[in-house]
Amino acid sequence: MATPSSYRPAPGSIPTKPGVYRFRDAKGRVIYVGKAKSLRPRLSSYFQDIANLHPRTASMVTTGASVEWTVVDTEVEALQLEYSWIKEFDPRFNVKYRDDKSYPWLAVTVGEEFPRVMVGRGAKRKGTRYFGPYSHAWAIRETVDLLLRVFPMRSCSNGVFKRSAQIGRPCLLGYIDKCAAPCVGTVTAEEHREIVDDFCDFMAGNTAAFTKRLEREMYAASEALDFEKAARLRDDLGALNRALEKQAVVLRDGTDADVIALAEDPLEVAVQIFYVRGGRIRGQRGWVADRTDEGGTPELVQDFLLQLYGGETESIPREVLVPALPPDHDVLEELLTERRGSRVAIRVPQRGDKRDLQQTVATNAAQALALHKTKRASDLTTRNRALEEIQQSLGLDEVPLRIECYDVSNLQGTEVVASMVVFEDGLARKSEYRRFVIRGVDGQNDVASMHEVITRRFKRLLDEQSRVEPHDAPPAASEGRAAAQAGPDDSQRPLLVDPETGRPRKFAYVPSLVVVDGGPPQVAAAQQALAELGINDVPVCGLAKRLEEVWLPGEEDPVIMARTSEGLYLLQRIRDEAHRFAINHHRGRRSKSMVESTLDDVPGLGEVRRKTLLKHFGSLKKLREAEVDEIALVPGIGPRTATAIKDAVAKVDATGKTAAKAPTVNTATGEIMED
Repeated sequence: MATPSSYRPAPGSIPTKPGVYRFRDAKGRVIYVGKAKSLRPRLSSYFQDIANLHPRTASMVTTGASVEWTVVDTEVEALQLEYSWIKEFDPRFNVKYRDDKSYPWLAVTVGEEFPRVMVGRGAKRKGTRYFGPYSHAWAIRETVDLLLRVFPMRSCSNGVFKRSAQIGRPCLLGYIDKCAAPCVGTVTAEEHREIVDDFCDFMAGNTAAFTKRLEREMYAASEALDFEKAARLRDDLGALNRALEKQAVVLRDGTDADVIALAEDPLEVAVQIFYVRGGRIRGQRGWVADRTDEGGTPELVQDFLLQLYGGETESIPREVLVPALPPDHDVLEELLTERRGSRVAIRVPQRGDKRDLQQTVATNAAQALALHKTKRASDLTTRNRALEEIQQSLGLDEVPLRIECYDVSNLQGTEVVASMVVFEDGLARKSEYRRFVIRGVDGQNDVASMHEVITRRFKRLLDEQSRVEPHDAPPAASEGRAAAQAGPDDSQRPLLVDPETGRPRKFAYVPSLVVVDGGPPQVAAAQQALAELGINDVPVCGLAKRLEEVWLPGEEDPVIMARTSEGLYLLQRIRDEAHRFAINHHRGRRSKSMVESTLDDVPGLGEVRRKTLLKHFGSLKKLREAEVDEIALVPGIGPRTATAIKDAVAKVDATGKTAAKAPTVNTATGEIMED
């Protein structure tokens, strides 16, 4: 591993002009490409104390062995050169938005004498006009099949076209009026070109003119008593309308825009893009990429836009809607404007239809990331590798087949709760999840809360074990799994079922690993709780959110697992699940407490009736939305009391007396980030 100081440029040797820089490793391979408005301060930031750098940046500078730079005149030139070098060198530490599949395009070969429409994939070619990309090839083929009835342009291959020209007889499409048959001279090249131009205009979003023209011709034919032509035009109009139905109208002003949204976690980022042309969604595309630097959402947006439009000119729209403006917003706009040949705006929608559409795209991005994680977690080989990596990294005696994770949630020290989630063989065991209400801690003290929840859980474990005969004592998770696989032998029943009640024991199994959400203080609290109970054979670790560091008890430095490690990914997934479970518990208790405090002053409403209301409506929000008649239907609540309840809820709603502080929300994923 190289020391950054060994290849740090001499003081004053780095220019202060705009430019692009490259880090190389010991073998001369480019590992990172970046740009800067001023090279000197940007490059100097990499050579500070490694302890002050983000872990991913620290990994990059210690992997590198040299740095070089190129000075340019403007920031736009720096953007262009950065894109060119990223494409050329494919650096490992740059975020790469690589698709895991190809998307179909609708292509029109306008460069040929008789242009052809086709559905294809892969790289674009000169002399071809493209529409899309689309999510499914079958959907665009159905649309083209409908449109060929109205725009009978050529859709056959070159071989079929030449053979029909040689034999003087068109193919089947020519006989059923879905091709004008230019191969046999039915239309001239100029007439066929007009059909092609109309088709391209329709696909570009200019649909109203064609539908109105067909309507006029249909009515004119009807008035002229040419009912056969009118019926044909009616069918053509129906085909156009069906084609339009396949592309939903989302923006009334005929906007041409690309709508982009991100869903992030510390290791990966999912990107979704909707292509809107003429106010209609023409296509959709998505990626899931590894995060390789410490940049936030603005930096991710900039990297994505540069990679998406760096080599394109035809597909750049007039407007790009993003979740956050990139750092070099003005420079990037200038670059895209230069490439497109007309004004390109990059902005964040604040309200209206465009804002609603971007929220829809964000939902798709979040679902794509969740699906990606689910597929990754469901692979047996991957799970086994993850568990082995955790064992090796933490120095465990055996593979942690049963992992329990704990998280604490509160709001400014109120309604303190904790969660316990269980993963067995790398999969969630939701029937084993448990919730805790912290009662022995005053105020916001996560360390003391963690100590209490670990104490309660393992004290219950000891109590469960003491109720079982010595030869029936529950084994460790690995032995329990082997026993479960052996079959439903009667001698194993005490491991799963309480002999007195016949119900499954809640805390009968010893975990192979305890994970706490937090750093050294939380880990120390958990370890102390186990020691106080005399338990010294259950390993403990902590996973800190900010830098995804794994902490062990008594260690001054964290365990650094590789960013691409399946073991780190599994630990992160378990931690996130514990966080989600704790947040849901906390949210439910807070809602109940708000309802009860709001109704304290309502005359004639005692504790029993308050609980009945809470059980009936479930939350303060639903109670606020209910009408007086609905409230009066609750058993024990009459019209007069219902009116008093409605007034009390409305008063609190208007003044905000019991309104709690709103939790912080991650705008990319929609997750509530309260701790």
